[in-house]
Amino acid sequence: MVSVPPAAPDNAPDTVLVVDFGAQYAQLIARRVREARVYSEIVPSTMPVSEMLAKNPKAVILSGGPSSVYAEEAPSLDRSLFEAGVPVFGMCYGFQLMAQLLGGTVDNTGSREYGRTDLTVGKTDSTLFEGTPAQQQVWMSHGDACSAAPEGFTVTASTELVPVAAFENDELKLYGVQHHPEVMHSTHGQQVLEHFLYRGAGLTPSWTTESIVDEQVAAIREQVGDKRAICALSGGVDSAVAAALVQKAIGSQLTCVYVDHGLMRKGETEQVEKDFVAATGVQLKVVDAAEQFLVALNGVSDPEEKRKIIGREFIRVFEQAQAELVAEGSEAGAEVQFLVQGTLYPDVVESGGGTGTANIKSHHNVGGLPEDLEFELVEPLRKLFKDEVRLVGQELGLPDEIVQRQPFPGPGLGIRIVGEVTRERLDLLREADAIAREELTNAGLDREIWQCPVVLLADVRSVGVQGDGRTYGHPIVLRPVSSEDAMTADWSRLPYDVLGRISTRITNEVSEVNRVTLDITSKPPGTIEWE
Repeated sequence: MVSVPPAAPDNAPDTVLVVDFGAQYAQLIARRVREARVYSEIVPSTMPVSEMLAKNPKAVILSGGPSSVYAEEAPSLDRSLFEAGVPVFGMCYGFQLMAQLLGGTVDNTGSREYGRTDLTVGKTDSTLFEGTPAQQQVWMSHGDACSAAPEGFTVTASTELVPVAAFENDELKLYGVQHHPEVMHSTHGQQVLEHFLYRGAGLTPSWTTESIVDEQVAAIREQVGDKRAICALSGGVDSAVAAALVQKAIGSQLTCVYVDHGLMRKGETEQVEKDFVAATGVQLKVVDAAEQFLVALNGVSDPEEKRKIIGREFIRVFEQAQAELVAEGSEAGAEVQFLVQGTLYPDVVESGGGTGTANIKSHHNVGGLPEDLEFELVEPLRKLFKDEVRLVGQELGLPDEIVQRQPFPGPGLGIRIVGEVTRERLDLLREADAIAREELTNAGLDREIWQCPVVLLADVRSVGVQGDGRTYGHPIVLRPVSSEDAMTADWSRLPYDVLGRISTRITNEVSEVNRVTLDITSKPPGTIEWE
């Protein structure tokens, strides 16, 4: 399997590396940098400094983390990073680590600060704090504290309990703060972060949707050359935007293949054929593979195994589609070498890639691909968050019906059935899902929520009363969530009357369902999808 991205083109954006020390906010830091219109990537703290510098970063941010710098197995960093001439900004644990490695003093004073804290800025004309008030609220989360800055550093802020809450060295372009500027509770946090990016690191806010499109078009053309590609079109936002990007780059060299695997929601196959082709004019090949997927999933209940099977069958279908193009006598078909996928940054992170984190679950397009994949992957969205993908789609001229569609997983309803996937269970879930979607649309809530998975607990039965008789049916779970990028999420507080209509309609109109429940778990600890 070949999945290594092509070399960065000449117009690749300036990159800020976010070094992850196990922080709960590492992804949020990366997002805040991007909101400042500067490109960012997350790398694990275990990555050697030489590899970090090989990425040619224009600046580096050291994240917070749960460890004490004095703990025996605390993550560390080679101090050569601070001698490389690259601007560095340490936050919380990253700030303390920088102070310790550069000769400052970090100790456990017993003065812990958690939550909202008043920060006193001693130098309001400094690089980080110019234009911000002398007294401001910040978000703290630390036990250790810096009591003496390294030689050559200017202390620029303090709190009642911490004498060195921020320091700066403009000559070395090294900066640090004890608080978390990336969270909204730090009232001037984004301004401080942007001061580091623009003033400390000298970066220009030039990473826009237009620049993303230009960069990816150049990268795709360099990677694909004069060969042909097929796109794994699912009808969702991600694959649609990926396909539109690749078509803009290579035009008629792209053929989109839509696999009707029997795991789609009600009416979606027809929508894909109508809306996407009308919007883009791409060549579309529709493959009816429902029976193939159902046979492969027969008797399988384990969610990881289901994801891997669905990923494997996807690839097999695309390989068959390529063979059919060749068999039909298509001269171009014999040259199909690339497979386009709508893989996003959260997919990569959750599958254990990109940040050195554990594998939460295998996404069908990341950890679920077979080892003997015959295609080289083209993944133009691999380093984007969902909201960034929507903006790129708008830049490419895709209609709102596609760009603003709620996320839907590639494995489809196969991972919204807790238990074995059967034709009967799919039909049941399709009807329940269609009712929920219709009522949310009627209530004008489509833009209010990020996603509303409807889950069938196929291996669970509950007692009910319908038609004056005892029933023993399946529960349905509604999972409405709000989120910015799917890295974190909270449950959406939907109006009770809307929830009531959904429940009444499902229990009245969908056979074998006698109970509707609401999932009010945030992420973390729960993922958005149940499987």
